[in-house]
Amino acid sequence: MRKFYLDNIRWVTVLLVMVYHIFYMFNAAGVVGGVGSFRKVQYQDGLLYFVYPWFMVLLFLIAGISARYALEKISAGEFLRKRTWKLLVPSTLGLFVYQWIVGYYNIKIGGGLEYIPDFMVYIVSAVSGIGPLWFAQVLWLCSLLLLLVRKIDGQDRLWKLGKQCNFIMLFLFALFIWAGSQVLNVPVLTTYRFGIYMVAFLLGYFVFSHGQVQEMLEKICLPMLMVSIVMGIIYTVSYFGENYADANVLQSLFTNVYAWFMVLAVLGCGGKWFDRQNKFSRYMTKAGYGFYVNHYSLALIPCYYLKNGTALPAWAVYIAAFLIEFAGTFILYEIIRRIPIVRCLILGIRRNVGS
Repeated sequence: MRKFYLDNIRWVTVLLVMVYHIFYMFNAAGVVGGVGSFRKVQYQDGLLYFVYPWFMVLLFLIAGISARYALEKISAGEFLRKRTWKLLVPSTLGLFVYQWIVGYYNIKIGGGLEYIPDFMVYIVSAVSGIGPLWFAQVLWLCSLLLLLVRKIDGQDRLWKLGKQCNFIMLFLFALFIWAGSQVLNVPVLTTYRFGIYMVAFLLGYFVFSHGQVQEMLEKICLPMLMVSIVMGIIYTVSYFGENYADANVLQSLFTNVYAWFMVLAVLGCGGKWFDRQNKFSRYMTKAGYGFYVNHYSLALIPCYYLKNGTALPAWAVYIAAFLIEFAGTFILYEIIRRIPIVRCLILGIRRNVGS
């Protein structure tokens, strides 16, 4: 039976990523990228601090759970083929079809166009246009790692062991997350945190795919949510003004315990209250990944021109940017998914997905 709450958490998190990126574009926290801040101190940046430690960890853990359910129905070879079309094609070939626009504006905003020969602009733009598609690349590598682990663990002992998880272990897994945050981090490209995301993905597959574990989370979801919100406020206040993407912040024990507790809280609350579907949630379940793939250019470009080409006050710029991003992402997705070949290269969709 399909776990609707996992679908709901996934697409709601995608919408949260879209909100995050508008605030990120104007951040005053010193995080690279974006189009520049309005002031040296911006209290709205608190949202960036509050969500950054955990929302992508959550997506990787859910991806691990989903991988378990998928591999119960299809072969490892089919699983890899599907993941390659959906994840690797858009994050490689798709860069040359659409995401190069993101790269071009990143270079333009950074003042690098004058240093790149004209004949190289398109190629450099494509290579540097990955944007949020780092997620697809890392998730594809996680899928490869999983297939290797499954090959070694032919008797599925690790998954059976995960069934024995208890409340104490749920909390102690925070140490696994913390340990993962210390390793396999790419310098400069701070989004490529292979260690923590692989740990989250594998925990999702081997532990959190068990119904008993999901039921445990539902029992403690409310106190977990309250504790996590308090931890998030403390975390935000403690680090506010620092670059929240710096290693000293992301690798701290408190950051990772907070991230893990929030992930547990969201999973538990989702299972208890959001395991249902309606017409909108069905649409977003199908469209969520497409929204994720397409949204970044519709955040970056409008934010750049709204800030540098208008005299609107900051609050009006934020509102206009949100409206353009959400409406534009919806329209662009609906157009692209209807175009053969293009939808495959950009969205990883090999056939049209109905609304």
